[in-house]
Amino acid sequence: MTEHPHIALVRKGYEAFSRGDMTALSEILAKDVTHHVPGNHMLSGDHKGLNAVLEYYQRLGTESAGSFKVELQNLFVDGRGHVMSVHRATAERGDKQLDAMGGIMFRIVGEKVTDLDECVGDLSVGDEFWG
Repeated sequence: MTEHPHIALVRKGYEAFSRGDMTALSEILAKDVTHHVPGNHMLSGDHKGLNAVLEYYQRLGTESAGSFKVELQNLFVDGRGHVMSVHRATAERGDKQLDAMGGIMFRIVGEKVTDLDECVGDLSVGDEFWG
């Protein structure tokens, strides 16, 4: 069975993110993309525009001394421009450790990701780790 093109696009994005390939990500994300990050910490909020989203991704690496990783668990598609991911995020920051489940609801328009709504299993985990 052939993988749905929207799932293939999101999978390609996870692979590029894992390699730190901002060029490949910039080809997948729309210029006016927004990544919504839940919580109440230095990285939470709405990152609007391609440059702001890529800067957010770079800060994940910088703030965790390069240890931030996501392991894709599953992808779900609705055939109407949405893909839902489930992933495990791990990182170290000083004496803090992150090991948390989460996911992202992707909105795809014209074969570009236009919106990413991030969700986490426990808001306090991210707030404590990034706080």
